[in-house]
Amino acid sequence: MSRRETLTERITRTLADHIATGLYPQDQRLPSEQAMIEEFGVSRTVVREAIANLRASGKVTTVPGVGIFVVEQAAPLADSFAIRPESLTAAQSLLNVLELRIAVESEAVALAALRRTPRQIDEMRQAIDDMLAAIDQGEEPFEADLRFHRTIAEATDNPEFVRLFNYIGGLLIPRAQLRSRQFEGKALSSLRERMHREHDHICYALERRDPDAARALLRLHLSSSRDRLRDSVAQQAP
Repeated sequence: MSRRETLTERITRTLADHIATGLYPQDQRLPSEQAMIEEFGVSRTVVREAIANLRASGKVTTVPGVGIFVVEQAAPLADSFAIRPESLTAAQSLLNVLELRIAVESEAVALAALRRTPRQIDEMRQAIDDMLAAIDQGEEPFEADLRFHRTIAEATDNPEFVRLFNYIGGLLIPRAQLRSRQFEGKALSSLRERMHREHDHICYALERRDPDAARALLRLHLSSSRDRLRDSVAQQAP
């Protein structure tokens, strides 16, 4: 069964289509946040995340105090490197990509510890709260989880980290592992406690501007996800 598209992904795709078809031509200012909220019937957070995706992919740029403008699209990642979503149906392929994430994000978080802004710390704290709220409501916390890790990429102040994360980030949250769980009883309590502890520790290291601790904690967090996925695959093997 294919993964259902999130609101952020849908709005990002719609805006990208408008740009590609010329509905929003180069150098044109996009509608205001409020106008897009009303047009698409989504929250301000969803609109801002969609704009962040477009900015990271080189489709738009922000002019402070003026607005968001369409720019000439940046060259895509080389065709020689492409992660095909269909390839991730194989457990080993997903594990391989998760290892790539460990390597990339471990260094990204060390840079983020030195360059993050107070606003980005607040955004990560909000993402943690949203993860816990989703779990408490019996929902999957993946969108908030993705937002937490995207903010780390943004905090590097290096657009290439953001661009790479936006390319592979949605593929690298191990959804299949958690979807097999029932969000109830001990499983729910364990998931909530683990997500809070691991993300909170990473955020605290970033807040202290401690790159070594941030790197170690992020590596531990993602390595644990990899190991849990590996164990889950082994348990499901015939």
